[in-house]
Amino acid sequence: MCGIVGYIGKRDALPILINGLKRLEYRGYDSSGVVVLDEKTNVYVKRAVGKVAELEKSINGSDWLRPGLGIAHTRWATHGEPSERNAHPHADTDNNFWVVHNGIIENYKELKDELISEGVDFRSDTDTEVLAHLIAKYYNGQPSSPGRFFDAVKKTLQRVRGTYGIAVVSKFEPDKIIAARNSSPLLIGIGDGEHMVASDASAIIHLTKSVIYLDDHEIAEIRRDGFRIETLDGNSTTRKPSLLEWDAAKIEKLGHDHFMHKEIFEIPEVIENSIRGRLILDEGRAKLGGIEDAKDTLRKIERIIIAGCGTANVAGRVTEYMLEEYAGIPTEVDAASEFRYRKPVFTKNNLLLAISQSGETADTLAAIKEAKEKGISTMGIVNAVGSSIARDTDFGIYNHAGPEISVASTKAFVSQLVVAALFTIFMGRQREMSLTMGKRIGEQLKELPNLVKKVLAQENIIIEIAKKYKDMPAILTLGRKYNAPLATEAAIKFREICYVPAIDLPAGEMKHGTIALIDEKFPSLVIAPQDSVYEKIQSNIEQISARRGPIIAITTEGNEEIKKFAQDVIYIPKTLEMLTPILAVVPIYLLTYHIARLKGHEIDKPRNLAKSVTVE
Repeated sequence: MCGIVGYIGKRDALPILINGLKRLEYRGYDSSGVVVLDEKTNVYVKRAVGKVAELEKSINGSDWLRPGLGIAHTRWATHGEPSERNAHPHADTDNNFWVVHNGIIENYKELKDELISEGVDFRSDTDTEVLAHLIAKYYNGQPSSPGRFFDAVKKTLQRVRGTYGIAVVSKFEPDKIIAARNSSPLLIGIGDGEHMVASDASAIIHLTKSVIYLDDHEIAEIRRDGFRIETLDGNSTTRKPSLLEWDAAKIEKLGHDHFMHKEIFEIPEVIENSIRGRLILDEGRAKLGGIEDAKDTLRKIERIIIAGCGTANVAGRVTEYMLEEYAGIPTEVDAASEFRYRKPVFTKNNLLLAISQSGETADTLAAIKEAKEKGISTMGIVNAVGSSIARDTDFGIYNHAGPEISVASTKAFVSQLVVAALFTIFMGRQREMSLTMGKRIGEQLKELPNLVKKVLAQENIIIEIAKKYKDMPAILTLGRKYNAPLATEAAIKFREICYVPAIDLPAGEMKHGTIALIDEKFPSLVIAPQDSVYEKIQSNIEQISARRGPIIAITTEGNEEIKKFAQDVIYIPKTLEMLTPILAVVPIYLLTYHIARLKGHEIDKPRNLAKSVTVE
């Protein structure tokens, strides 16, 4: 949610800022705005409700300045409705300081009351505006000095409780951007005679691949010719830049109508990238560079707690089955949003495994913090190199899925499952997993890209099924064992891109109440590969059929018997049971994508949703 981009350098800032906002649109937002300054302290500001295109329309024909300094923002409303007055950037009373902000200021009400008592008039309903007024207050309350602006921002943030990624510019010092973060991602892009600031690397990847990620409680002064970073308590910090591993072409649609469609068809490549160099087949083991140094710690682990949100939580639930069945490690999965509120009980040899696509999920970061305070080891599975979770955990594994632009996660979820399988081999071979089993899992993993291609080749069949069900009022999704979590993933996709109410259940729970909903107008999607629990789920299918409920079944190639009960069948190739969710999820993604497309929905940016949830 929300996006920040800033630029200072030799080029015209405006087109760079607008382009950056467009590259951040996938994160979810409801309004946008931009401010540019020149060395003569002229300021130009525009805000608009809706898409960045609306902001562009308001700019066209305007007498814009041509400076090399500016900041811009896409807003996802938290305090105050989506409106032009609530869109960022926000300024102090005299329009000397301009702020863009991601996050939530938890004590903004008391700060606002304090400022109102001092005669400040507020022009918006946001929590962000208090930052601009406080910066002005502290700037005016101290003597002139080269670091006056920087110090005013620092003093402001020392008063703040909550989360923030901010960028600030001032008419008084139009040669710098001040940026800071606390639990909301922010990075500095390093160029030649120019620098950028952004909440997401996709906003600046076309300008530079060299970036520095700010840590919590750090504040940076960014100039054309360089930057400096301090902690809020005044300690200077230095670190080497990170090199982004992907390029601008990866965030283009490349002939696909939507990013989601493109990313579904990238799944075979993603699986190859996720396992490349990580399987040692002749030894039946996995070599995972991010956790090799933690091998001794991991050997002692007696219990794993997995934390994640949304689709990442589903990946955690599949991982739970893998680790318990093949590595013999007691494992449990928590919704990260509830983790710290239930006072989890840890013992010495526990591990918290955090799963997140963005590496910035606020609730998952909070779970990591809770675990670290209790003194247990933490590990991350993340897709974003240099992200907060990657840096805050003790060790971890990168997915190598590349940038995922669509809000609905597809290829990143598959990569999480592949990494989970590799981690299971790693942990299992430390324990009682045999060489034969390690080799078998590894061999099946290597086969997956070709097997996924066979599923993708059925797209036209799936389109016809989508046409049949596009107007359904609701749906039930069912699975068992490894595919019980996948029923939840299917329901998430029906809800978030099709806007279809979906109930997800482990299939055995259907008869405990939900079966009362079944009739000829209420379809069910049943994930039913021919595995160890096939007879059980076949019984569920027959119960639905007996009540005339329409059935879409996903099953193993060659299963003709299921056609006696299911009106529509999608086939997946045979693979190891623990890996069936990787194949079964592909037709789920294609089906929900095409239903959403037929309904005319904005698939990559569904309503009310954001790609990375960085607030509670």
